[in-house]
Amino acid sequence: MNAPTPLPALDEIRAHEAEAIAIRQQIHANPELGFEEFATCDLVAERLARWGYAVHRGLGGTGVVGTLKMGNGPRTIGLRADMDALPIVETSGQPWASKVFGKMHACGHDGHTAMLLAAARHLAAQRDSGAFDGTVHLIFQPAEEGLGGARKMLEDGFLTLFPCDWVFALHNMPGHRAGQFGFRAGPFMASSDVATITVHGTGGHGAVPQKAVDPVVAAASIVMALQTVVARNVPPLDMGVVTVGAIHAGEAPNVIPQTAELRLSIRALRPDVRELLQQRVTEIAQTQAAVYGARAEVQYECRYPVLVNDAEATAFARQVAIDWLGEDGVIADMQPLTGSEDFAFFLQQARGCYLVVGNGEGMGPGEGGCMVHNPGYDFNDRVLSTGASYWVRLVQAWLKPGAA
Repeated sequence: MNAPTPLPALDEIRAHEAEAIAIRQQIHANPELGFEEFATCDLVAERLARWGYAVHRGLGGTGVVGTLKMGNGPRTIGLRADMDALPIVETSGQPWASKVFGKMHACGHDGHTAMLLAAARHLAAQRDSGAFDGTVHLIFQPAEEGLGGARKMLEDGFLTLFPCDWVFALHNMPGHRAGQFGFRAGPFMASSDVATITVHGTGGHGAVPQKAVDPVVAAASIVMALQTVVARNVPPLDMGVVTVGAIHAGEAPNVIPQTAELRLSIRALRPDVRELLQQRVTEIAQTQAAVYGARAEVQYECRYPVLVNDAEATAFARQVAIDWLGEDGVIADMQPLTGSEDFAFFLQQARGCYLVVGNGEGMGPGEGGCMVHNPGYDFNDRVLSTGASYWVRLVQAWLKPGAA
């Protein structure tokens, strides 16, 4: 079988592609969960220091920031990659599959890290070429997967220590052609909140239900009533998701338990819809429980906000891709995504853009089409040099000598 045609990339980055792939596969084989990325951040910090970056460690616990000043220009840019893995048992069968049972790079953060390191190497090699004038901050972030590592880095003073005119981040996207880039201004990824509803009843014998208040029945009614939130409360042209992902109640068939617990995932693409969902979920849980003589306690955790891309930064980033790859290199009419991303915290405090790069469409080994968070997923190494080259072109475009 013929090898696939290489994707577009800068020749200088292609020359070191084997090293970038080796780094990616090393990280993949040794996955670390959020705030535990000790070996990964050691690897990142060592490479950045080797290439001449000023390295700052400790933001967000295991975060690493590499800074490179090129020329004397006042412009600054930040590029972010996430480093953490997921608690999943890998089934990909790859030679570089996880060596740690129950932990896996199932979202491609290994590829994001290796991609940014490949770009870092090239930028450092070109620092005295005159092609750049300004400062680049490379942000290697821990704990994106639900733990809010971006928020922790910001709380630890990232933007005070490393002010950025614009910040950018990238995620691989299975189902799109490998190496094709996607952009969308405005709301691009959904908020992600979690609610735990505890229904308090009165336990009793299953043979005499009239002497008890059954929290299971009340919980079942709550589940059904919650289906009306999106159908009847959210405007039809807006997006909302209310998913009951877990129900826990009781241990025996002849015992009416004291409590029942529901766990929900709640998402929106507009801040006002996000607030509406919280209001209606709480109201429905409490009133439905009361109908059955029970009581509902709602613990609502607002986690990741809606990710909103700055219009100017998105247009700039998109044009960089078009100037390099042409219109065919950009996903036409990129739609919002109902997944969430903690880069949203960066975009609440700084202007910037979150973009995607196609990981591949096919489902065979190495073709990149397997969806993320799947035990069979693997990052498509063919995309590494293309993504790294895009980062270099974006930095070069923003830090262009003579830019106002």
